[in-house]
Amino acid sequence: MRLWHQSLLSVLPKSQLLAQWRELNSIYAKEDRHILINYIYDYPKDDLFSYTELVLQEMRAREINIRTVDKMERYFADGPFEKVTNPFVRHHNKEYLEICYFNLKEKFIRGQKDFDEERYEALREMYEALE
Repeated sequence: MRLWHQSLLSVLPKSQLLAQWRELNSIYAKEDRHILINYIYDYPKDDLFSYTELVLQEMRAREINIRTVDKMERYFADGPFEKVTNPFVRHHNKEYLEICYFNLKEKFIRGQKDFDEERYEALREMYEALE
């Protein structure tokens, strides 16, 4: 379970973006605990709400059908929430960006089916620009 660094959402392969939505829904349904995401509970819900909005925005931009938002709506029913420009700022830092980048790079090197050369180059260029 991982919440990808928000700077990389636009270059994630489709399978990672879809998995991100499933992971968010798992959090909404069960408030899952996992070593890779426990930090989100140290932040106000505003951060998770803003991060969710970024994921949904990317899914819509790619015209990915979002089948259900009921778990999300229930989880955030106690809103409204303030927009957070950099969700999870203490954890989604430069080091975390690097961790996510190399995780994705390995997926490309190992031949993930929906991770083509064009998407990898976009990832690499984005990472280098953010360094």
